[in-house]
Amino acid sequence: MNQDDPKKEILFLSDTQAPMWVERLVLRTHQNTKATTTIFAEIIRLKPAVLYWLGDIVSLGYRNNKWRIIDQFLAKCTEVGTAVYAIMGNHDVMGRPRKGARNFQMRFPEHIPTGYVKTTDSIAVVMLNSNFSTLSVSDLIKQQTWYEQTLQELDADPAIKVVIVTCHHAPYSNSKLVGSSKLVQQRFVPGYIQSQKARLFITGHSHAFERYQFEGKEFLVIGGGGGLRQPLNMSPSRLPDLATPYKPLFHYLSVRREDNGLHLTSYCLRKDFSGFDKGYEFEIPAEVPAT
Repeated sequence: MNQDDPKKEILFLSDTQAPMWVERLVLRTHQNTKATTTIFAEIIRLKPAVLYWLGDIVSLGYRNNKWRIIDQFLAKCTEVGTAVYAIMGNHDVMGRPRKGARNFQMRFPEHIPTGYVKTTDSIAVVMLNSNFSTLSVSDLIKQQTWYEQTLQELDADPAIKVVIVTCHHAPYSNSKLVGSSKLVQQRFVPGYIQSQKARLFITGHSHAFERYQFEGKEFLVIGGGGGLRQPLNMSPSRLPDLATPYKPLFHYLSVRREDNGLHLTSYCLRKDFSGFDKGYEFEIPAEVPAT
């Protein structure tokens, strides 16, 4: 296999929402919308097989005018043959959740509100909705049952080499604004830890790049699609972020399978917007080392 074959690379992106005026009052802007459109242009240039979009697509999902740039980008993805699968973030259902969810569903018709799974190059990506307050009690039960059963089925499926779990809200983050989601820790992390093939848990919500290892498993936060930078807890009480030196403003993630392991590269946007650099790279080996 050609290791540089872009069709074998899977891209992940999160938090592309434009800054809201209330956010501008407390956080500095850095040409955020231009950064998002620059990332979009780079993705179109790369023509990956798949883009997985981990929520906060827009700032207010119920407002039709917020979707214009997104619609243009999705049309170009269709032209170049890139499939796009997404999950909802809190901004996508903010204010008027039902209308926001309808607008979202129009753009991503294969999306299932409680969760769904897509497979590329023997990598199964489990996509979960962590907007728990918008789900009914029956939907929450349905979600949990489906999630745990799906992980078991993927573990038993010989066609699946690796599983990646995703949702919007990060189970672990040093963000001073959003922090760690206790509900994601309770509902989604245990199944991920127990799954044999699940090797990576990717989220957004925190506008930073963060990497954690707990119980021998990897957790990534990739909220660098254009949202305003959030301050991080740098005190001694902070979580042990393995990517502490790497804190770019804007970034996206490329994932490539290496046998039963994964090769991950975070590409960061240069400060002068002239292009992207390999900012952070690591591998998840085929076998989890004994702890």
